[in-house]
Amino acid sequence: MFEFLRKPFPFNDDLKYNSKLIFFLSLGVLAFLYLFQPLDVSSMANKQKIYVVTGLGVITFLSLSLNLLILPSLFPKIFLKRIWNIKKEIIWNIWILSTISVGYFLYYKALGIFNIDFKMILGLILIAVIPITGLITVNQNRKLRSYLNLAEGINRKLQENKSIEEKLVHFQSDYVKDNLSIKVSFLLLIRAANNYIEVFWKEGEKIKNQMIRTSLSKAEELLHEHKFIFKCHRSFMVNVNYIDKIEGSIQGYKLFFENLDFSIPVSKNFAYKLKELI
Repeated sequence: MFEFLRKPFPFNDDLKYNSKLIFFLSLGVLAFLYLFQPLDVSSMANKQKIYVVTGLGVITFLSLSLNLLILPSLFPKIFLKRIWNIKKEIIWNIWILSTISVGYFLYYKALGIFNIDFKMILGLILIAVIPITGLITVNQNRKLRSYLNLAEGINRKLQENKSIEEKLVHFQSDYVKDNLSIKVSFLLLIRAANNYIEVFWKEGEKIKNQMIRTSLSKAEELLHEHKFIFKCHRSFMVNVNYIDKIEGSIQGYKLFFENLDFSIPVSKNFAYKLKELI
């Protein structure tokens, strides 16, 4: 039970959204009171009815404004999303209910035209439940929509990444017979060698390589959309997903790949970008 109460719960700190919410909830309370006329309102003259109903609507508006706009602005550290949980949300809604109920009670008492008894107080609390119910319902729907949008966005990004990684990359050689087409997700690294590049890729458990007569700059242009392919040195490009180990020394970083018997240097100019990628 206590574990459940400590679960994170997103606090709605969108002031612009809350301003609209306060306006419509207050109108809803006003419409409910005018249509159903509870708590002896129906026995009053029309002018008096409008006066009482409008007053309760204004109190609803002021109470919600205090709790949803003013307090979060004055005490932002109390309402941080990262520390908000279910227990705090429950206490917060009880507090809002209490402020609205007390406001209604003081208003009725100030009017002096009603007989304040237990039944009347209970009725005022039940009316105060209306905006709280609306507030909880709207926030829950908003939270659900945000989760659905987030999930949809993540799934879309995963599909984009998957399609990119499954994409074939075609290395064009000056000699047609040396052309190479492989899935970019299988690419390990590319090493420049004079007028050639040497491409290393994974095929099952084996590592294969092929010399292609072209330049590293052309390979870099070909692979520019694949952010996980990183030029770490003027002579090397690597797939960061296959880096097995990194060693650092006074000369700089060196990258190691599984089943390769040589290391790849990282130029100082590229070291910061490597840290960002990893």
